[in-house]
Amino acid sequence: MIHFVGAGCGAADLITLRGKELIEKADVIIYAGSLVNPELLNYARSDCRIFNSAEMALDQVIEVMRNAEENGFDTVRLHTGDPSIYGAVREQFDRLDELGIDYDICPGVSSFCGAAAALHAEYTLPDVSQTVILTRMSGRTKVPEKESIPSLAAHRATMVLFLSAGMLEELSNQLIEGGYSPETPAAIVYKATWADEKVCRCTVGTLSETAEKNGITKTALITVGNFLGDNYSLSKLYDPSFTTEFRKAETE
Repeated sequence: MIHFVGAGCGAADLITLRGKELIEKADVIIYAGSLVNPELLNYARSDCRIFNSAEMALDQVIEVMRNAEENGFDTVRLHTGDPSIYGAVREQFDRLDELGIDYDICPGVSSFCGAAAALHAEYTLPDVSQTVILTRMSGRTKVPEKESIPSLAAHRATMVLFLSAGMLEELSNQLIEGGYSPETPAAIVYKATWADEKVCRCTVGTLSETAEKNGITKTALITVGNFLGDNYSLSKLYDPSFTTEFRKAETE
């Protein structure tokens, strides 16, 4: 069996209990060495065979999985955050399906959740934004034109941008082109939940200079929107005048 495991957003103790147990039992681990916290490998058995996929192509990854399966081994494919977001897992699923190899998926805590924790923020504030857009700048991996930054920015919802920390001057321009004002609150969260986490609050117009000032060029999420501001409405969930399934509204 191949177990695709979300490693979580950084800190080794933010992996799920299920994910940790799968690592502890694994005969083979293939981990995304460019992003996964290596401390997670401390959970592995001393005789576990460990491969760093940052140094491997897809065919090599699949070959390790196939060999492990032929020998009756359990394999953990350890991806950063949650495998479903920029995890490049679909291509692995399809190859395993072709080979008739079973696999399952253990979800993890995505870095966009870790960034919110680092910011002490809620992405979905009443009367501010009830939508979170997860996206990225177009780079060597192209983004469909219908998902361009200006077209998404037109909603002026909460935005969290992956894989874009090295293109912040152009990102600022495209966000402003789409509808955000240069003064819209923004934040750069470097390595959320890691020991060297850094939070840099700024505005849409100062993203590039803020990153340059703090020496940030990669491994950071960009968050944009008025959820970072101070104006919002209180939730109806705890409003004493609001009736829910579990309690009646208070009367005067």
